[in-house]
Amino acid sequence: MRTTLLDIRKMKAAGRRIAMLTAYDYPSARLADRAGAPLLLVGDSLGMVVHGHDTTLPVTLDDMTRHAAAVVRGAERALVIADLPFLTYATPDDAVTAARRLMQEAGVQAVKLEGGAHIAPTVRHLTQFGVPVMAHLGFTPQSQHTLGVRVQAKEAGCAKRLIEDALALEAAGAFAVVLELVPADLATEVSARLRVPTIGIGAGAGCDGQVQVWHDLLGLFETSPRHARRYAEIGAAIEQALSAYVDDVQEGRFPTASQSSRMDPDELARALA
Repeated sequence: MRTTLLDIRKMKAAGRRIAMLTAYDYPSARLADRAGAPLLLVGDSLGMVVHGHDTTLPVTLDDMTRHAAAVVRGAERALVIADLPFLTYATPDDAVTAARRLMQEAGVQAVKLEGGAHIAPTVRHLTQFGVPVMAHLGFTPQSQHTLGVRVQAKEAGCAKRLIEDALALEAAGAFAVVLELVPADLATEVSARLRVPTIGIGAGAGCDGQVQVWHDLLGLFETSPRHARRYAEIGAAIEQALSAYVDDVQEGRFPTASQSSRMDPDELARALA
């Protein structure tokens, strides 16, 4: 049975930590789902880790819809959330249009958008139409040209505003709030003040849950952000396997008889006659 918003609220109430993972395609979703992750995020981070862009800004709604549909097909139990990409929620009505595509065409169960109290009317508009919304505060990748990639809300005024933003988004109907690159003690305080769960990334252990990017967690690239833990070195293992394949082909070691089939000699003789 698929995870519901009620399940997520119950996890916070019971003090159970929520493990969220990004997923961008069918196999990653299938593996993450089988591993027991209750939430899967189809993040616009796919622009960087899948499409090779420098930022999330080039990601389109078409991109998100295609990737999200594949993730939904791979996830039987996890609740699937998709990012609304850059400038697809400039107005509340734009947000509804984008969310409709992701929910109807891709089949996701919720959407995520970035921004503070100024985006609360959009969150409220979406929830009134029955669209579950996850909010995102702190470092917001769609604003990285403005904010820079650094820890946010380290000064008292900014920290106060982040708390106010979180409360405003909760009041508008957000079912959870991602806190990215926020001081750990501030994230703990925000988590204590909110009734809805917080999901941290680079925000310390005091959040109600954590999210990590698939490629960072599995060590697919040479480097990972400071806040990521590399649970495997899959990139190196893949490169080693591919190199072995290239060598075997070049040296005539692949394929062998066990990876091939042969005709009946009489049938072959008749074919060549």
